[in-house]
Amino acid sequence: MADVFSQLYIHLVFAPKHRHSLIHLSWEEDLYRYITGIVQTRGHKLLAIGGMPDHIHIFLGLKPVESISDLVREIKVASNDFIRNERLNSIKFDWQHGYGVFSHSRSQLDAVCKYILNQKEHHRRKTFKEEFLKFCGDFGIDVGKKQLFEWFENEA
Repeated sequence: MADVFSQLYIHLVFAPKHRHSLIHLSWEEDLYRYITGIVQTRGHKLLAIGGMPDHIHIFLGLKPVESISDLVREIKVASNDFIRNERLNSIKFDWQHGYGVFSHSRSQLDAVCKYILNQKEHHRRKTFKEEFLKFCGDFGIDVGKKQLFEWFENEA
């Protein structure tokens, strides 16, 4: 039987339930390390991880042994348990249902990594909603009547 040869780069984006700003600066690096461990244990290669208190970006090289939805589910479930077990947050933490997933080519690796690692600076100029809707537009994703993240009422 022949081996599988693949090169799949995916960019995941998801948020805490109700888009509350629950990812605290004091423990976000611990969360990122934990998620990195999940990704690597499952055989994928983490390329960049970063975010803001109200959302997270994960860029990885995906091995085709696992579906994206299974990987995202595992990341969300395990990281929820981690946050609860370590008592990192005084408020109940859950991830929202749903996520964004975008594919990139090898030539975009550096740019996407820099983008994700520079989230704090990037969001001085653009809200998460603006960012996510731009991703959807850039990738030709018709949002239509799909349920998006729960945006705050006063957001643009």
